[in-house]
Amino acid sequence: MDRRDAADGRVGPDPGRTDLIVLAGGTTPTSAGGTERVITAIRTAEPRTIVLHHDLRDVARGVVRRRLRLTDLDQATTLELAHGCVSCTLREDILPLLRELGRRGDVHRIVLHLDPVLEPEQVCWAVLHVLVGGATITDSVDLRGVITVLDLDSWLADATDAAEPAEHGLSALPDDDRTIAQLVVGQAEFADLIVHTGTPEPWLLARTDAVLARLTPMAPRLASSDLAISHLDRSLLLDDLPAGARRGRPDTPHAALLRGQPPLHPQAGVQMITFTARRPFHPERLHTAIDVLLDGVVRARGRIWLATRPDACLWLESAGGGLQVGHVGGWLATADDDAWDSADPERRTAAALRWHPRWGDRVQELTVLLHDADPDDIDAALRAALLTDTEISAGEAAWQAYPDPFGWWHTDPCDDLTPEPAQPRHQEDQA
Repeated sequence: MDRRDAADGRVGPDPGRTDLIVLAGGTTPTSAGGTERVITAIRTAEPRTIVLHHDLRDVARGVVRRRLRLTDLDQATTLELAHGCVSCTLREDILPLLRELGRRGDVHRIVLHLDPVLEPEQVCWAVLHVLVGGATITDSVDLRGVITVLDLDSWLADATDAAEPAEHGLSALPDDDRTIAQLVVGQAEFADLIVHTGTPEPWLLARTDAVLARLTPMAPRLASSDLAISHLDRSLLLDDLPAGARRGRPDTPHAALLRGQPPLHPQAGVQMITFTARRPFHPERLHTAIDVLLDGVVRARGRIWLATRPDACLWLESAGGGLQVGHVGGWLATADDDAWDSADPERRTAAALRWHPRWGDRVQELTVLLHDADPDDIDAALRAALLTDTEISAGEAAWQAYPDPFGWWHTDPCDDLTPEPAQPRHQEDQA
């Protein structure tokens, strides 16, 4: 278990396990160079650091190139996997190897350097929850958190781009329909520490700073050019994060949306807004209104419910021109006593505070981070998608006749509206 330093209340390393730091980002040549500077700085601060990296450029053909570095050792291995996918790589090689490395006496810290096309949230979820030999690997490694390296010269443009990662020279993963925006926003949003490269002009820097302050308000930021300064060692080793830092722990779909209290005032044309409503969405009108979350918006995320399925809590998440909607379980309004008892205290408290005599804990609750959109237009479009008084009066039996284009898992832009089962966004790449 983590311990807290008595002097400042910060979480300290567990002396019984080997520290694990996840290093993400590096989607441009400049930021890729920044990841190497981070690795060098960490290895300098703790020479008995082992760096593990899997190159996924040929994963679609079942080939992964693994690299291990420890002191003078630099070992390259080509792996052939029976099923060329990221989940198989995690399950069959990365997780077992992390457990093995965590048990070695000559290794004091592990840096898991992710391929640039990976988002750290799914990898961290696997580290914490996927079983290897009947148990998670957390008996051997202590996940200290995530460092993301990004390029300030291009990050904001990428974070609003609808192109595929492969169009930016990154690995093409099997069945990967993410945009480059979804990738780089996810990498930054999940960071405990951001290391940045590049020297953007002042207006771009101001806008990028404003976006990051709202997207990931709890993550300190360091310039890669400062990594040689000795007083930054504790920050780079993730020993000096603020209390309440994520440290690689994914949120549940029912956690507070405004994590870390991001600024809500406009800055450099950037603004975070919230949308809240109690009545259900008309599914077809919401599907039409979704376009307002794809233009001039960096990130939208939150919980929604549709008139056609009053028991289902849906999670909506967008970045740039890509959007996903998935089923994340039911509302407590229709849950039995066991579900209430098993819900975490934060969710039960939130449900009790907003309980409605008809809707229970059902709520439309979205946060929207915009950079080139009118917040009033977004609010108006979403409110127009809610059921009218006349529609509510018609009753739930009438709602079931409404056209519902969402299915149980939905992406936008969409070509196929066939309903299919889905896992929560937070677990979609579990191994």
